[in-house]
Amino acid sequence: MRGAGDAECTEHTEEIEYIEHTEDTEDAGDAGAMAVGAIRIGTELPPLEIPVTRTLIVAGAIASRDYQDVHHDAELAREKGSPDVFMNILTTNGLVGRYITDHLGPRAVLRKVAIRLGAPNYPGDTMTLTGTVTALDGDTAQVRVVGANGIGHHVTGTVTVTLAPGSPA
Repeated sequence: MRGAGDAECTEHTEEIEYIEHTEDTEDAGDAGAMAVGAIRIGTELPPLEIPVTRTLIVAGAIASRDYQDVHHDAELAREKGSPDVFMNILTTNGLVGRYITDHLGPRAVLRKVAIRLGAPNYPGDTMTLTGTVTALDGDTAQVRVVGANGIGHHVTGTVTVTLAPGSPA
């Protein structure tokens, strides 16, 4: 049986290919987006702190149709050796995508997200996402993402993103 301070966890890897969704985003604006010309290898995205609440964990599980009891029933999660409910990979994947588009703009297109889970995200903790541009090829960037919580690294991975033409200069 593991306790809340144990960082070891069964690791999951999920790679999702994204299909480009085209819509008129002219009015969406790129407020807060980094200028495409300002992005270089080594560019660090500002950190994003996300409070991990029970509501976020349960809502994320329901929204992604993940009805496993460890994501919504604390008593059953404890019976299975977890100190509490914990965040599922699909919620984490969505938060990683949000982190990238928050900083690279709403017209940036996520092409590939490859993440690995480590330390669970439990209610009452905070996950801090950080990212560093590791590769650039024309209008495509690769960003190394780490999400850390009070136990350790919750998520590590890379995101391949096409930068939107006409983003702020």
